[in-house]
Amino acid sequence: MSAFTPLIASVTRHRGVSACLVVSEEDGIVVEGTAQIGVSTAAFAALTASLYGKAARAASAAGFGAVGFLELEAERGRLLAAGRNGLLVVAVAEPRVNVGLLRVELLRAAEAF
Repeated sequence: MSAFTPLIASVTRHRGVSACLVVSEEDGIVVEGTAQIGVSTAAFAALTASLYGKAARAASAAGFGAVGFLELEAERGRLLAAGRNGLLVVAVAEPRVNVGLLRVELLRAAEAF
């Protein structure tokens, strides 16, 4: 059991979450995570890290400061990510997930980094 196991478990216990990963913000490599069958974690992690980095650059250019939380809503699901100290905690969820509760959980998990 690693230091990330309890964080991942706290996120995946929410109804509608199909994956939770701890990902390197710099290169998108999965540090640890869990996913249901059908979720391609390697490609997903790399693309999420890239998206988070682009959001951080956009926020900086707009003078908003650091990105604390990112949410992408799509037709069949949601991508949620929170980062700190070069790591991201990322969740893949169904559209009906309780976003507010999951946001609090992801921010809490990122604070532990």
